[in-house]
Parts: sequence; structure tokens; C-alpha cells
Amino acid sequence: MALFSRRDKYIRINPNRSVIQKNPQAKPEVPDELFAKCPACKKTIYQKDLGKEKICPSCSYNFRISAQERLELTVDEGSFEELFTGIETKNPLDFPGYMEKLAVAREKTGLDEAVVTGVGRVAGLSVAVGVMDANFIMASMGTVVGEKITRLFEYATDQGLPVLLFTASGGARMQEGIMSLMQMAKISAAVKRHSNAGLFYLTVLTDPTTGGVTASFAMEGDIILAEPQTLVGFAGRRVIEATVRENLPDDFQKAEFLLEHGFVDAIVTRVDLQPTIARLLRIHGGRRNG
Repeated sequence: MALFSRRDKYIRINPNRSVIQKNPQAKPEVPDELFAKCPACKKTIYQKDLGKEKICPSCSYNFRISAQERLELTVDEGSFEELFTGIETKNPLDFPGYMEKLAVAREKTGLDEAVVTGVGRVAGLSVAVGVMDANFIMASMGTVVGEKITRLFEYATDQGLPVLLFTASGGARMQEGIMSLMQMAKISAAVKRHSNAGLFYLTVLTDPTTGGVTASFAMEGDIILAEPQTLVGFAGRRVIEATVRENLPDDFQKAEFLLEHGFVDAIVTRVDLQPTIARLLRIHGGRRNG
């Protein structure tokens, strides 16, 4: 038997008798933002192939987008004026870490809260606009979200404007407890006053729209649109299955399931959404600025 193996005689040894290891070849690094994985079909997609609308080229799933991206796709350039900023969020339950969580969300998104509200024009037609952003604590509905949306409807009622609201939410914000749940009734009352004034309310359900938002103002629009494959529901799938002790259909709580059962009026892909909104505003009394 040889004293040294064939491999041993190729190892270089320095004067201090320590083995000199050859530096391993560095693995190529791929930037995180270069590719995306589709939540629907699970395929990996080159980001540029998604386009500015962020639509999967394989299955047409509409990726979640920020409030700013939504406004850029929907509202006429330079026409949007943000309203009702600077409302301070409280911590009524002294929930541990809540204010720190809000600070992180603000830093990450550049938003003050989970909804952006204001006025703008769509194809030249004046409209009050609200956009919920799932990047901000999953667009959960707290007291400030409720206050901003309520003020938006009150402003639209005073000014005789239609309301366009893009919904997205994980539900009521648990850190604010019953104060969060009260926003359901508060916003719904403002929606009713807007309706009594004979004004048009258009909701667009985006992924995901769940919990108390679904149980209130998201489903109160005169016309309800949804993007393809949007998750829409109240309680979670597992909770429902455990309660009714039945297996639910695979497409349960998807926009397509809701359309089949009469809960939404139409499913509109993001590419067609802006012209569809403009057409509905024209039909239902939208007016041109000035």
C-alpha cells in the first residue's frame, strides 16, 4: 500500500507546513430583481417580459403592483392630486411593536398608510380615486385607512364626482382591534350617502381582497370589476373547510368563481382595465374637467 495517495502529492505545502487551499471559483450572482416567479403557474419569468402591466406571459396572471404603478396605468399623466395625507395613526391597544412595524412599512413603500386617495382624470373624466397597496402591511384596514376612504367618499359627494376604488387587503388590522372593524360601518355609511346623491361608485378587486374589506365597501360598488385570478373572500379557505367539513373547489374564492356565481360583474385584464373604466365613467355621468 502506498504511503501517500495519488491526490496527496499534488497538494502544495508552505514552509509553515499548512495546506494551501485553492480559492473556490465564485458562483455567478443573479440579481434578485432580474427574475420573478409567477404565483399562479409557478414559472420563472424574466422581469422585462412582464411589461409595465406586470402580466405573466404564460398564464396571464396579473402580478401585484404598487399604488404608484396602479395610478400610472390608470390616471391621466399629471392629473392626480393626492388628498388626506398626514393623518396620524394611533396605537389604541398599545400593541407591542405596532408603531415600529408602521415605520418599517412607510420606509419600504414610501406611503403614509395602506391606501392612497385623491382626485384625477381618466381619459379626461374627473374622478375621485382610492388605491389600496398590499405592500403596506398587506393593505390591512386600520383607522387611518377607514378615515381616508370615508373622506374620499364625502369629498366626492360634495363635488359631485364618481368614485373609483381599487381594493386589496388582508382584512381588518388586528393591531387596532374593534377600532379597525368599526371602519366597515363608517365607510359603508359614506358609500350610502354618495349613492343617495345619485353618484357612481366603481370598484376594482385586485389580489388579494379579503376579510372586512370584502365584507363591506369592496362589494358595495354599483359595478364590480376584478382582475383575473384575484383572491376574493372573507374567511380563509382552511377555516371554511374545517367549519363545513368539506373540500372546496380548486378555484374557490377566485374572481372566476365569483363571476360564475354572480358576485362580480366582469373580469378585466390589466391591459384592458383603463379603457373599460373610462367607458363606464362616460356611461354613468363622468364629466370632463372644467
